Amino acid sequence: MLHWTEMTKDELERQLSPSRWTPRMSADDVVKAHVKALKEGTQRARGLAQTLLNVPYGEGDGEKLDVYIPKTNSLDVPLVIYIHGGYWQFLSKEESGFMAVPLIDKGVVVVAVGYDIAPKGNMDLMVSQVRKSVVSVIQQYSHISGLYLCGHSAGAHLAAMVLSTDWSQYSITPQITGAFLVSGIYDLLPILSTYVNEPLKMTEEVAVRNSPSKLVPQLKLSSSSCHMVVALAENDSPEFRKQSEEYYKTLEASGLKVTMEDVPNTDHFDIIEQLVDGEYHLTKLLLKMMGKS
Repeated sequence: MLHWTEMTKDELERQLSPSRWTPRMSADDVVKAHVKALKEGTQRARGLAQTLLNVPYGEGDGEKLDVYIPKTNSLDVPLVIYIHGGYWQFLSKEESGFMAVPLIDKGVVVVAVGYDIAPKGNMDLMVSQVRKSVVSVIQQYSHISGLYLCGHSAGAHLAAMVLSTDWSQYSITPQITGAFLVSGIYDLLPILSTYVNEPLKMTEEVAVRNSPSKLVPQLKLSSSSCHMVVALAENDSPEFRKQSEEYYKTLEASGLKVTMEDVPNTDHFDIIEQLVDGEYHLTKLLLKMMGKS
């Protein structure tokens, strides 16, 4: 496979268009089906859980989160923060509660974080918002037994940025127990010349400072005790797969606790949609990590 710097713009855009790599259906149909699956899963979760919706974590209109609370008397209550994907310009917290469906029964709190997608928000803002949301969650739920992050696609990028935070500028240092980084993008430089960057308007400087692949030394300082799972779909594009593989290797070479999960028979979309199912491989892995299997 060519390095991205050697690809034509057309080929690079094809590599960075996950919907064009699924064998299940056409590119347009897979995106529609994805939104439908996430919405339906979130509606189910809202029916099953006690919910606190639109809880502010900051001053901005977009700085809100949704909390899905299990009916439990257990003191051992893990909490997972889900950060949605959508290439930093699509989707919202309104379709992001689906993973609560199997987790609620197991006594796990799920928090779906909203942030200002482009063009309203830029990359620096989105990264600072998700960091702020994590601090806010810990302040509100100080009694939880473990804090976990799960992010998909652009959300996996944002979750990796949370793990790479210098917390000295914040009032609190979150102890993140585990993180699931699903079909993520960890080097933003390939995006700069493509359609993805049109609403983001990132410069090279912005892309570099927001690339988790360049921030592994900081991640090691901030999140050395976190067990990270880098998950990729069999039918992710070669460039997406390469980004996950290279990020995993860099984390592993730094001596961090990281495992890679190459999930068979999945594409960029159903690898995360299936977290609505308690029997799905990644759901079981998450529950096992939490001691809830």
